[in-house]
Amino acid sequence: MTIWIAIGVTAAGCYLVKLLGLSVPAGALERPLVRRLAALLPVALLAALTAQQTFSDGQHLLLDARAAGVGAAALALVLRAPFLVVVAVAVVVTAGVRAL
Repeated sequence: MTIWIAIGVTAAGCYLVKLLGLSVPAGALERPLVRRLAALLPVALLAALTAQQTFSDGQHLLLDARAAGVGAAALALVLRAPFLVVVAVAVVVTAGVRAL
């Protein structure tokens, strides 16, 4: 029963956040700072999540094959490779390091 209560509270919270977003006046959303934050915040959160999942194991810093894959992907991005090539490079390098 506790799980269903948590699901219900989460669903209600998501609905309220969505409703709050819809009730913000359009003038407030047109400000340059708000537009810039709306563009950059998801990227920063995704980068933080990726870093946390790649470089940590609970409470400890972890450097393994995933770190090599992220480094290879970063290098491919610097070389301006297409997205699918970046993903493929990361996969191949990660698999190669794990195979060693």
